[in-house]
Amino acid sequence: MFIAYFVAGPLQNNCYLLAPDGGDRGIVIDAPLGASETVERALAEHGLGLAGVLLTHGHIDHCAEAARLADAHDAPVLVSAADRVLLTRPELALSTELAAQLVALLPGPPAEPRRVELYDPSRPLSIGGLRLTVLPAPGHTPGSVLLRTSTGDDEVAFTGDVLFAGSIGRTDLPAGDDPAMRASLRDVVRELPARVQVLPGHGPFSTMADELATNPYLTDAYVEALS
Repeated sequence: MFIAYFVAGPLQNNCYLLAPDGGDRGIVIDAPLGASETVERALAEHGLGLAGVLLTHGHIDHCAEAARLADAHDAPVLVSAADRVLLTRPELALSTELAAQLVALLPGPPAEPRRVELYDPSRPLSIGGLRLTVLPAPGHTPGSVLLRTSTGDDEVAFTGDVLFAGSIGRTDLPAGDDPAMRASLRDVVRELPARVQVLPGHGPFSTMADELATNPYLTDAYVEALS
């Protein structure tokens, strides 16, 4: 599997491009502001079309250019049902000030992509010759998900803003839910095998082995404090 990543946008988001070995189409995971031109260059360089844009959640810093990329290739944007509304109403899950600042950077009002598909976590997701598992992990937003796949020899999880290297996503924004986040960390994140590589929505990569050993937010004391 081919995996490339780019850092883009005022909040320094990670944007990922994946394609199967020998495949002719790739997928993008998260599409921050400023990512489109870089992704288009990478697609052209590797002779790839675009099969779809997959969102780890609906915060505008992760989906600002999802419609632009997907619509240019007549490809779908995939998002959880709970976060779909955030594609056009970013203020529902961000502070008023931050939402206004990010929307001001867009060429126009947030618009829903022409093709939107909703994740079905009950079955594996097959797209662009790739097979991924969708793991709902609410808390940062109601519809946050992890996207897990195999690269052949390794497994990776695209964790969005649920899990970072040494930290987790905040839950104090509108639509955040601290008890839900702790439950997701306990029941979803900590269940990932130690061998899984962690590719987050911001910051450096990690492994579950390192996170389980050192991340204070994955300790029993933290995740069991659900009140």
